[in-house]
Amino acid sequence: MMGKRITRISLLCLAALACGGTYPAFVFSQSPLGCFLLPFPASGSAEQQAPSSPPAQTPAPYAPQNPSNPPTTQQPGAQAQSDSDSAGADPVTLFPHSESTRYWISGQANVVFQWHPTFPAKYSGPNSLSAPAQSATTHILTLYTGYQLTHTTEVFADMEYASGGGIGTAFGLAGYSNLDSVRTVQGAALSEAPYLARFLLRQIIPLSDKRVAADRDELHLARSVPVRRLEIRFGKFDLADFLDVNTWGSDSHFQFLNWTVDNSGTWDYAANTRGYTDGALLEYYDHWFAARFAEVLEPKIANGINLDADLARARASNLELEAHGNLIAHRRGTVRLLSYLNVAEMGNYEAAIQAYLDGLTPTPDIIATRRQGRHKYGFGLNFEQEITSHLGLFGRLGWSDGRNESWAYTEDDRTLELGAYADGAWWRRRNDRTGIAFVANGISAAHQEYLAMGGLGFLLGDGALTYGPEKIFEGFYTAHLWRGFFAAFDLQHINNPGYNQARGPVTVTTLRFHTEF
Repeated sequence: MMGKRITRISLLCLAALACGGTYPAFVFSQSPLGCFLLPFPASGSAEQQAPSSPPAQTPAPYAPQNPSNPPTTQQPGAQAQSDSDSAGADPVTLFPHSESTRYWISGQANVVFQWHPTFPAKYSGPNSLSAPAQSATTHILTLYTGYQLTHTTEVFADMEYASGGGIGTAFGLAGYSNLDSVRTVQGAALSEAPYLARFLLRQIIPLSDKRVAADRDELHLARSVPVRRLEIRFGKFDLADFLDVNTWGSDSHFQFLNWTVDNSGTWDYAANTRGYTDGALLEYYDHWFAARFAEVLEPKIANGINLDADLARARASNLELEAHGNLIAHRRGTVRLLSYLNVAEMGNYEAAIQAYLDGLTPTPDIIATRRQGRHKYGFGLNFEQEITSHLGLFGRLGWSDGRNESWAYTEDDRTLELGAYADGAWWRRRNDRTGIAFVANGISAAHQEYLAMGGLGFLLGDGALTYGPEKIFEGFYTAHLWRGFFAAFDLQHINNPGYNQARGPVTVTTLRFHTEF
């Protein structure tokens, strides 16, 4: 989502204002109603900040997030970046960022080029991934700003520019191949004008005198925080910045690109078409224990750009439990359990099928069955386990009830993900990284029948369906070129695209260019 406007010198000038100190690298996950974390106390320094270590230490990119510190969106590789910049060698941003000023200014640009060759397809429908060979490019530019009003109060405002719908305009895959794609709303393209992505306030309420060091980044400005505290965030933000974050599988700028690798496909997290929502997030931290709860708005229609401000009519509630420790071979590991409940004017698959069988609609039509007060709920497991200091394993397992229509993220009711991630320090390229992941996605029986009869979801609809799990393999390598410039090669192989054995397989090749300001 870059386009011609991202080249304007004014943005670089703004970023240059951040010069004058060491730089804690920022890597963003794109990363629901809050999160509840129950970490096991780790052996050693339970209060040491994670995932980052003090600058003088060897990078620890596989340290799982420590809930005794702010849950930053830094990912593995970000640790290496932070330590590298602090040491003054091999910088990974165009401009250094101050560790002591009240303000924060940074930015990023991500350009993703994808191509797939012609693949076999016995038939295609309105929402199919097109079978002939095609290519597409997406661009995204983000300017991050923040200001520390007091030691306990911070405000953030981020502007973003996005363009490019990706191959197939993001139709035809549950595990779509590019998290940066700009989706359409009922077939209409979104404006390419810059927009406000995040606008939120962070309030820290101390509950103890003891403090611990904290990372400073685009979402956290305090350099230290009380070990026991409440945090309140209120405003416009991305839920995936704070929930279902996985150290090695949440970042489309440096890691994987597939929707169901970077997030749990069954977590239908509340967001408008661009991925943002309005609401409040409450967090409680106490040493190795933390809890989060958020109440946020749902879009008025499935995959809609406008949010419904009536909480009595539509809302999203999410809860996440997290435990971390060194229980396996004295290596760091983390387990997260996520649950969510969405309420909105959703359609029902069985009702749509019955209306079609009764002759009320020419094809099953989920939109015609929408009713106020319907809900969708689900659960997810998210884990990461360090194997060596430069190698880790991660994965997700997810389930949703699948009775009512997919509303905000993607059409996925069952998911299983397993992956491995390696740090470039292993081969003396400390700011490089590589990873592989396998994902299997599925949908409920009613969802299958609805698509098989010719029904359309907001992403899927081949006109018919020979059901099979959508199986995805993804591998990537990201290379640090110079300062804030990175390049990556990514390969995805997808069997049964859109859960249809009559189509595919398809292989998607990707080149990604990324810049950190």
